[in-house]
Amino acid sequence: MELTSGIFKAAENIYNNNKGSILRTIVYTIGHFIIAITVLMLVADVSFMIALTDAIVEPIANSIWYFILDKWWASKSKK
Repeated sequence: MELTSGIFKAAENIYNNNKGSILRTIVYTIGHFIIAITVLMLVADVSFMIALTDAIVEPIANSIWYFILDKWWASKSKK
């Protein structure tokens, strides 16, 4: 029980310390899903399921990159 509460407390601390970056990352990711599905279906003429798979995998990688970039950028702008 203590381990579980410790994990939730750690997650809460991470969220509270990175709230702005996390929320921007989520909004960016949702938009990227929609854009990627639309572009793949229109330009590459692939099925919805293939477009959906690519639209999920690729933006997750981009989201991680964006979060790292945003944290770095914010740390530089504070100085």
